Parts: sequence; structure tokens; C-alpha cells
Amino acid sequence: MDMREQSAAAPGSRSDAGHGAVATAASAEYLSFRLGAEEYGIDILRVQEIRSYEEPTRIANAPSFIKGVVNLRGVIVPVVDLRIKLGCEKVEYNGFTVVIVLNVRGRVVGAVVDSVSDVLELAGDLIKPAPEMSLAVDTSFITGIASVGERMLILMDIEALMSSADMGLIDASQSLQ
Repeated sequence: MDMREQSAAAPGSRSDAGHGAVATAASAEYLSFRLGAEEYGIDILRVQEIRSYEEPTRIANAPSFIKGVVNLRGVIVPVVDLRIKLGCEKVEYNGFTVVIVLNVRGRVVGAVVDSVSDVLELAGDLIKPAPEMSLAVDTSFITGIASVGERMLILMDIEALMSSADMGLIDASQSLQ
């Protein structure tokens, strides 16, 4: 079995991510997830783990999209509901709701999503630039749009989103790192 077959057999394994025969400079691996009817993708290298949703401890006076904090093996992790942050119409917690635990600029942050789909390796030619929108729509965290079969995948820079000033999760002095 060559390395390409091995990668196809285990798309979620990180052990093959650094080999040139598998991942070229023009391709990257993305974790895809759903928020409402839309499907998004984030760089798999930012993902630390995926956990089932558990009700976080609420923090007083936090914005509505910050659901609270959870204790993750001794680390207090803020939990952001991406559905609320990105303006999804319906926010419903069910058995598919998960928390993607991310490492953003050395800080651990949880992101609540409707469900996780899969890990995709996307070649650079499959990714189209994000459309230009009016100033009223913040698309600064969208890095591109990929067509995968019949699916449209909105690729986002989760680090830019989580470290934006309105989130208040990452100190401004850390943004220089």
C-alpha cells in the first residue's frame, strides 16, 4: 500500500500530514462541520479534539455567543457557539451537537457546531476566493469557497475569527505572536 492509499484509508490521521507525497504545498486538510444549512471547513491543524456537547458554566455579562467555560482536564476553556456568533437562525442542541476544541494562538478555545462531517484534503485549485460583499457583511474570516461534489464548503480562518476584538478571547498583545 503506498502513502496515498494509506491517506485515503485514514483521512483523519495526522501522521500522514507532513509527508510531501500526500500533502503538497497547494493542498491542505480541513475539518468540515455544519452550522444550520451551511457547511464550513477549518484547518485541521488548529483542531485539538472533538467532544460531545456539555452545558458550560455561564460567565456573567459575557456576550450571548460565549456560552461559558468548561474544565478540560484541568484547563478552563471558553466555549463559543459559532451558530450564534455567525447569526444562524435556529440554535438547537441535540445528540449531534459537538464542541471542536481548538488551539488558537497558544490558547485553548471550544467552538459549538451542529455536527462534524469529515476531514477533506483540498487541492488549491478547488478553492475559489471568497466573494466580495458590502461593508455591512464581515467576511474577513472567510478564506475561500470550495466545491466538493454537490457540496459548497465555506473555508474559514478560525484563528482570525476567534482572535477578533469582538470575541475578547485573545489578548491584543498575543496577536503579535
